[in-house]
Amino acid sequence: MKILVCGLGALGVVFATSLKVAQNTVFGLTKEKYIQKLQNKPLKIVGLFGNKEANLDGIFTEPSQIKENLDLIIISVKSYDTEKVLSQIKPIIGDKTLILLAQNGYGNYEIASTLIGKEKVILSRIIFGAKIIEPGFAEVTVFADDIVIGQPDNLISTKELEKISQTLNKAGLPARVSPNVYEILWDKILYNSALNPLGAILECSYGTLAENEETRNIMNCIISEIFNVARANQIKLNWKDEEQYIDHFYKKLVPPTAQHYPSMYYDIQQGKKTEIDALNGAIVKLAVKADISAPVNETITNLIKVKEKLKMKEKSNITEV
Repeated sequence: MKILVCGLGALGVVFATSLKVAQNTVFGLTKEKYIQKLQNKPLKIVGLFGNKEANLDGIFTEPSQIKENLDLIIISVKSYDTEKVLSQIKPIIGDKTLILLAQNGYGNYEIASTLIGKEKVILSRIIFGAKIIEPGFAEVTVFADDIVIGQPDNLISTKELEKISQTLNKAGLPARVSPNVYEILWDKILYNSALNPLGAILECSYGTLAENEETRNIMNCIISEIFNVARANQIKLNWKDEEQYIDHFYKKLVPPTAQHYPSMYYDIQQGKKTEIDALNGAIVKLAVKADISAPVNETITNLIKVKEKLKMKEKSNITEV
């Protein structure tokens, strides 16, 4: 396949390197500030998906520099850049090009459906974790389940989806197709909203959060509010109620990722913007839309935004000195 990976952060590097090693034609799209560190050298990954190294067929800052007819474009940018990157790539989307959203949070599918059209957009749930060691070099640190892909409105054939799933599997990226991908993505939103911001605020692992009664109580409140908001907005979840999910959360989801630190923690430590608006912040917006409240999610969102600002200010002061 001819594939473009938009965003060469941790997940993008894992996708691009693995797919190129599997002999696909793979291009990368990155921001101008990263291009010098990524061009003319191989991308590398280590960790749970093995040690791999590959030279892409080109790394660019402008989609117009790519002259090939693409089969697949993987969007792995942060959620706050979704609209911008989709607008950038729109001119190079061909009749047969499909868009795979490999991102966290709520709202990416909705944005892509409006800008590109649902008939071209594949949604995914990704629950492996990776971190950047240096630009172009990532470590896969946790793997909880397959990449799940699907088209929530059944506008892409199962045959096409299976072809992409097989391409991912051949690249050593475990994947499967599901017609319930939207509900499965909400499982990830529940998981991330409960763990990511608290782990970033307290600078600790998922296991530490689950071990302490105080943080368990906060996470339980976050989860309960999400169920309330989903019901109020008629969003279908995979679970009968919050009690059933909470039991699954602590027994099945947290243990295999207990040593993992959230990506939000690394973003803040590096002075970067987080995806809080696509997680707990999105829950708050959906609550407002339904004329209900989500006070714990709102508090968590505000705390992360303050922590972002403080770390960015600290980084800025260090740079000035």
